[in-house]
Amino acid sequence: MEHLDTITKPSKEEQKVAMESYHALSEVLENLHKDNPEIEIEETKEKIRVPLKALKLLANILKATSQGKPISVVPIATEMTTQAAADLLGCSRPHLVKLLEEGQIEYTTIGKHRRVKFEDVMAYKKRMKAKQQELLIKIMNADEESGLYDS
Repeated sequence: MEHLDTITKPSKEEQKVAMESYHALSEVLENLHKDNPEIEIEETKEKIRVPLKALKLLANILKATSQGKPISVVPIATEMTTQAAADLLGCSRPHLVKLLEEGQIEYTTIGKHRRVKFEDVMAYKKRMKAKQQELLIKIMNADEESGLYDS
Protein backbone atom coordinates (compact mmCIF):
# COMPACT_ATOMS: atom_id res chain seq x y z
CA MET A 1 0.00 0.00 0.00
CA GLU A 2 1.30 3.44 -0.92
CA HIS A 3 2.22 5.37 2.21
CA LEU A 4 0.30 8.58 2.82
CA ASP A 5 3.53 10.66 2.83
CA THR A 6 4.25 9.80 -0.83
CA ILE A 7 0.90 10.99 -2.18
CA THR A 8 1.26 14.23 -4.13
CA LYS A 9 -1.10 16.74 -5.64
CA PRO A 10 -1.58 16.22 -9.40
CA SER A 11 0.19 18.63 -11.74
CA LYS A 12 -1.79 21.08 -13.91
CA GLU A 13 -1.15 18.85 -16.95
CA GLU A 14 -2.40 15.77 -15.07
CA GLN A 15 -5.50 17.71 -13.99
CA LYS A 16 -6.22 18.73 -17.58
CA VAL A 17 -5.81 15.19 -18.94
CA ALA A 18 -7.89 13.80 -16.05
CA MET A 19 -10.73 16.24 -16.83
CA GLU A 20 -10.77 15.24 -20.50
CA SER A 21 -10.62 11.55 -19.59
CA TYR A 22 -13.34 11.91 -16.96
CA HIS A 23 -15.78 13.50 -19.40
CA ALA A 24 -15.10 10.86 -22.06
CA LEU A 25 -15.34 7.95 -19.62
CA SER A 26 -18.51 9.20 -17.91
CA GLU A 27 -20.24 9.47 -21.32
CA VAL A 28 -19.18 5.92 -22.21
CA LEU A 29 -20.30 4.57 -18.82
CA GLU A 30 -23.85 5.82 -19.45
CA ASN A 31 -24.11 3.54 -22.48
CA LEU A 32 -22.54 0.41 -20.99
CA HIS A 33 -24.84 -2.48 -20.15
CA LYS A 34 -22.42 -5.32 -19.39
CA ASP A 35 -21.04 -6.02 -15.91
CA ASN A 36 -17.56 -6.68 -17.34
CA PRO A 37 -17.10 -4.56 -20.47
CA GLU A 38 -14.06 -4.96 -22.66
CA ILE A 39 -11.79 -1.97 -23.18
CA GLU A 40 -8.97 -1.61 -25.67
CA ILE A 41 -5.60 -0.02 -25.00
CA GLU A 42 -5.04 1.98 -28.17
CA GLU A 43 -1.25 1.95 -27.96
CA THR A 44 -0.95 -1.86 -27.79
CA LYS A 45 -4.33 -2.86 -29.29
CA GLU A 46 -4.71 -5.16 -26.29
CA LYS A 47 -8.28 -5.80 -25.11
CA ILE A 48 -9.00 -6.17 -21.41
CA ARG A 49 -12.20 -7.08 -19.57
CA VAL A 50 -12.74 -4.75 -16.64
CA PRO A 51 -15.47 -4.90 -13.98
CA LEU A 52 -17.95 -2.07 -14.42
CA LYS A 53 -17.49 -1.08 -10.77
CA ALA A 54 -13.75 -0.63 -11.42
CA LEU A 55 -14.47 1.66 -14.38
CA LYS A 56 -16.85 3.71 -12.23
CA LEU A 57 -14.17 3.97 -9.56
CA LEU A 58 -11.72 5.10 -12.24
CA ALA A 59 -14.18 7.82 -13.27
CA ASN A 60 -14.34 9.03 -9.64
CA ILE A 61 -10.53 9.03 -9.45
CA LEU A 62 -10.29 11.02 -12.67
CA LYS A 63 -12.84 13.55 -11.43
CA ALA A 64 -10.97 14.08 -8.14
CA THR A 65 -7.63 14.28 -9.96
CA SER A 66 -9.05 16.90 -12.35
CA GLN A 67 -9.98 18.98 -9.29
CA GLY A 68 -6.37 18.83 -8.07
CA LYS A 69 -7.09 16.46 -5.20
CA PRO A 70 -4.40 13.93 -4.24
CA ILE A 71 -5.68 10.34 -4.52
CA SER A 72 -4.98 7.13 -2.66
CA VAL A 73 -6.91 3.92 -3.22
CA VAL A 74 -7.12 1.59 -0.23
CA PRO A 75 -9.02 -1.71 -0.17
CA ILE A 76 -11.72 -1.38 2.49
CA ALA A 77 -10.88 -4.57 4.39
CA THR A 78 -7.19 -3.64 4.61
CA GLU A 79 -5.67 -4.10 8.01
CA MET A 80 -3.30 -1.36 9.10
CA THR A 81 -0.54 -1.04 11.63
CA THR A 82 -1.19 1.24 14.58
CA GLN A 83 1.32 3.73 13.14
CA ALA A 84 -0.45 3.82 9.74
CA ALA A 85 -3.82 4.28 11.48
CA ALA A 86 -2.40 7.06 13.66
CA ASP A 87 -1.01 8.77 10.55
CA LEU A 88 -4.42 8.55 8.89
CA LEU A 89 -6.12 10.11 11.91
CA GLY A 90 -3.39 12.70 12.40
CA CYS A 91 -2.61 11.66 15.95
CA SER A 92 0.26 9.97 17.77
CA ARG A 93 0.58 6.20 17.91
CA PRO A 94 0.30 6.18 21.75
CA HIS A 95 -2.97 8.14 21.50
CA LEU A 96 -4.30 5.65 18.94
CA VAL A 97 -3.33 2.73 21.21
CA LYS A 98 -5.27 4.46 24.01
CA LEU A 99 -8.34 4.68 21.71
CA LEU A 100 -7.98 0.97 20.91
CA GLU A 101 -7.70 -0.01 24.56
CA GLU A 102 -10.74 2.13 25.43
CA GLY A 103 -12.72 0.23 22.77
CA GLN A 104 -13.36 3.28 20.59
CA ILE A 105 -11.83 1.52 17.58
CA GLU A 106 -11.92 -2.24 17.07
CA TYR A 107 -8.66 -4.11 16.55
CA THR A 108 -7.18 -7.57 16.35
CA THR A 109 -3.93 -8.83 17.78
CA ILE A 110 -1.40 -10.79 15.76
CA GLY A 111 1.27 -11.98 18.17
CA LYS A 112 2.18 -8.83 20.09
CA HIS A 113 1.06 -6.47 17.31
CA ARG A 114 -2.30 -4.75 17.00
CA ARG A 115 -3.96 -4.39 13.60
CA VAL A 116 -6.92 -2.17 12.77
CA LYS A 117 -9.19 -2.26 9.76
CA PHE A 118 -9.19 0.78 7.51
CA GLU A 119 -13.00 0.87 7.61
CA ASP A 120 -12.98 0.93 11.45
CA VAL A 121 -10.52 3.84 11.51
CA MET A 122 -12.63 5.74 8.97
CA ALA A 123 -15.82 5.03 10.94
CA TYR A 124 -14.16 6.47 14.06
CA LYS A 125 -13.01 9.51 12.09
CA LYS A 126 -16.55 10.04 10.78
CA ARG A 127 -18.01 9.77 14.33
CA MET A 128 -15.51 12.32 15.63
CA LYS A 129 -16.24 14.72 12.76
CA ALA A 130 -19.99 14.51 13.49
CA LYS A 131 -19.32 15.08 17.20
CA GLN A 132 -17.19 18.16 16.39
CA GLN A 133 -19.92 19.62 14.20
CA GLU A 134 -22.51 19.01 16.91
CA LEU A 135 -20.33 20.78 19.50
CA LEU A 136 -19.71 23.73 17.17
CA ILE A 137 -23.44 24.15 16.65
CA LYS A 138 -23.98 24.09 20.43
CA ILE A 139 -21.28 26.75 20.91
CA MET A 140 -22.78 28.93 18.17
CA ASN A 141 -26.26 28.60 19.68
CA ALA A 142 -24.93 29.48 23.15
CA ASP A 143 -23.15 32.53 21.71
CA GLU A 144 -26.34 33.67 19.99
CA GLU A 145 -28.40 33.18 23.17
CA SER A 146 -25.92 35.21 25.21
CA GLY A 147 -26.08 38.05 22.67
CA LEU A 148 -22.53 37.83 21.36
CA TYR A 149 -23.77 38.32 17.78
CA ASP A 150 -25.86 41.40 18.53
CA SER A 151 -24.58 44.76 17.29
